[in-house]
Amino acid sequence: MKFDLTAKRFNDEDAAREYLESIRWPNGPICPHCGCIGRTSRIEGGRAGLLFCGDCRKQFTVTVGTVFASSKIKLHKWIMAAHLMCASKKAISAHQIHRMLGVTYKSAWFMMHRLREAMSGHGPGLLGSGGGTVEADETYWGNNGKKTRTARGYQHKMKIVSLVERGGEKRSIVVSNVNAKTLRVVLEKHVSKAANLMTDEHSGYTKLGREFASHGVTTHSKGEYARGDVHSNTVESSFSLLKRGLIGTFHHVGEQHLQRYATEFDFRWNNRVALGVDDVARAETLLSKVGGRRLTYRKPAAALQETV
Repeated sequence: MKFDLTAKRFNDEDAAREYLESIRWPNGPICPHCGCIGRTSRIEGGRAGLLFCGDCRKQFTVTVGTVFASSKIKLHKWIMAAHLMCASKKAISAHQIHRMLGVTYKSAWFMMHRLREAMSGHGPGLLGSGGGTVEADETYWGNNGKKTRTARGYQHKMKIVSLVERGGEKRSIVVSNVNAKTLRVVLEKHVSKAANLMTDEHSGYTKLGREFASHGVTTHSKGEYARGDVHSNTVESSFSLLKRGLIGTFHHVGEQHLQRYATEFDFRWNNRVALGVDDVARAETLLSKVGGRRLTYRKPAAALQETV
């Protein structure tokens, strides 16, 4: 299916609501208050899309209990924003959303944070279960305070550790430091001991690698980036998309929001064309995840105020 910006769901409120209902309730409405299925009815003559639950006797619409709840922005604009975020390989800025949808920049910024909230979460289980290959690497972004004259390395930068299972899922975690202690926490939480771990020669992985089925190491300092199947090129290629988005689209992302932006890129990676997922399917996956999540403006805005 092609991504058609003239489609009714992007331009008509009723069509957008029907589209969201078909994704969230493929087998009929589900009451967000009590979980009832099959005892709901539409309220005729009232607000468009309003339903009544015969069990708990409460009213609801398809946006109740979702990241769209209590929003005064038209639903078709939310649907459009979700598609634009999912179809933009190197991301789209809040300023661009603000210009394209005719909402304020403040509204666009908050809309995108709400949609990133829906993108959060990862698949069940540990990466590499059943003997799969998992690549681990770290990347650095921006400045976490000023670099002192005697500082060395990347200590002054923000740090992201990413794990990629070959042919599968990617998970990125913003950490305070890249050392054996923090890497252990990340690997134990996300990677199966049955996995074949692939890393560079970072000393933090040396002892940890012995705890996995195998540990392949490439010595980048000597110009070695692959030795047969031993490499971390997959996870490093994912960093190129992340950096192009951070540098070319967002320009500045503070540490208080970095995890949300990393999660956005992970979501697109985990629902990519190579896995048979096109732009429309990717957006529908996002819309299927909007339920059971709530993000008030106060939460991301409070984090923003910390740096002012």
